[in-house]
Amino acid sequence: MSKVAILQSNYIPWKGYFDIISAADEFIIYDDMQFTKRDWRNRNLIKTPQGAKWITVPVKVKGKFDQSIKNTEIDGCDWKEQHWKAISLNYKKSKFFKELSHQLEELYSVDYQYISELNRTFISFICNYLEINTKISNSWDYSLSDGKTERLVDLCRQAGATEYISGPAAKDYIEPNCFSDAGIQLTWFDYSGYPEYPQLWGEFVHGVTILDLLFNCGKDSKKYMRFVK
Repeated sequence: MSKVAILQSNYIPWKGYFDIISAADEFIIYDDMQFTKRDWRNRNLIKTPQGAKWITVPVKVKGKFDQSIKNTEIDGCDWKEQHWKAISLNYKKSKFFKELSHQLEELYSVDYQYISELNRTFISFICNYLEINTKISNSWDYSLSDGKTERLVDLCRQAGATEYISGPAAKDYIEPNCFSDAGIQLTWFDYSGYPEYPQLWGEFVHGVTILDLLFNCGKDSKKYMRFVK
């Protein structure tokens, strides 16, 4: 059995993203897809005393907005200092901030040209911290066929998958018969049932960057996740 998951890269994703990575034998970053505005590709939420707040990486959008995620360039570098300042200000009182702050601050000192490059760097750092050993590939490591579902099936075939793990949002467009016809099991990942963990700033919020969990729980973060052990 070989399990594959395929998702577009996000900026410092939430905990569920890393659970999908951990549940798979290979995780394919699907950044050949079109970049979409006001999405998770270049922004995420942090917890503050005023509630969940966005931190957004500015990007260059060209023409009629027909560009892939992998070709989307970051616009300027002032955002790095702003993001690190916002993260530090709101998490410096968390139990494990000092444990992680030095390495994270170093990541914010790097010059990134493309949003995919930035996202992959942070995803790899967090996987390493959580000891997630899943193979991470890029969609452009493979040949890409036409058709939304057909392309996913073909990527799974090329990766030698017997099972495809999909996020539930893809139910809107995936054609399950394409997977069954190819002899590949389609499994829908379930994001429900996550336990709450010690969190700063009032009412608990699940859908924030995983940094919130890591700063508050450190290596014990695994206890509050589904597939990270």
